[in-house]
Amino acid sequence: MGTPDFAVSSAQALLDAGNEIVAVVTVPDKQAGRGRKIHESAVKIWAKNQNIPIFQPHDLKDEQFCADLKSFEADIFVVVAFRILPRQIFTIPPKGTINLHGSLLPAYRGAAPINWAIINGETETGVTTFLIDGKVDTGETLLKESVTIADDETFGELYNRLKTIGADLLTRTVAKWLSGEIQSFRQTGEATKAPKITPQVCEIEWFKSAENIRNLVRGLAPVPTAFTFYNKKRLKIFSCEAIAIRSEHPPGVVVEANKKTGMLTVATGVGLLKLNEIQLEGKKRMSVDVFLQGFQIKAGDRFGLG
Repeated sequence: MGTPDFAVSSAQALLDAGNEIVAVVTVPDKQAGRGRKIHESAVKIWAKNQNIPIFQPHDLKDEQFCADLKSFEADIFVVVAFRILPRQIFTIPPKGTINLHGSLLPAYRGAAPINWAIINGETETGVTTFLIDGKVDTGETLLKESVTIADDETFGELYNRLKTIGADLLTRTVAKWLSGEIQSFRQTGEATKAPKITPQVCEIEWFKSAENIRNLVRGLAPVPTAFTFYNKKRLKIFSCEAIAIRSEHPPGVVVEANKKTGMLTVATGVGLLKLNEIQLEGKKRMSVDVFLQGFQIKAGDRFGLG
């Protein structure tokens, strides 16, 4: 059960390890883009290529859907980046339902653990396999694997790393759980949350420190992307650096905009933020040195006034 490419890596790894995947459950197709074309999930596209039966229920509590799942007599269900399952679903298989989560539980329970680990400036995270229970990400854990977050690593880069590491961990978990080699354990330690990323989270608050803003940019790059406003147009920021220089300028004010050096720095609550790669509303994504050649931006201009 899953939706994005993060789940595809796990499905392929399970298949390559010799597991029989009797069915795949994913989200219903939806219209997307300007042409309102039908968009299929990455998991559905993968399952079609593997000739595996596909289910796309709107209602996970639907009686016929439940009956269909029971008819496969699967030993175990596996969930990666999917919806919250009702009890009548996750209790169907005799060996339970295993979930792969992109954090070291109980840290960062919720929809966006990879984003929030970077946004909060963590230097370590990982992946966890656990048995689903009645609450979100609270079930007993099976296996974990930790990784170091590089200082300049973005959400997209860490996502791709954990996608592969998680697929391997999940494959090992399934094999060991089915063979009885491992036991489940109650989660211990401080529980923290990783809620869904909203537009409010993505908007830069310039009164925060340059380092905090840098982490926000990293944690949202390349999507959904941190943003601010310049001349009432949305300005996305994909890459930046924090500079530990004290500034007397108010937060959000441009300190330097130099076409010759390609320097564009903005005052923050603590330190300066040097912008490296941006995209102004209606324009292409570009490096700051290219941006400065084509746009009249100067010291004293202000970001953040939408």
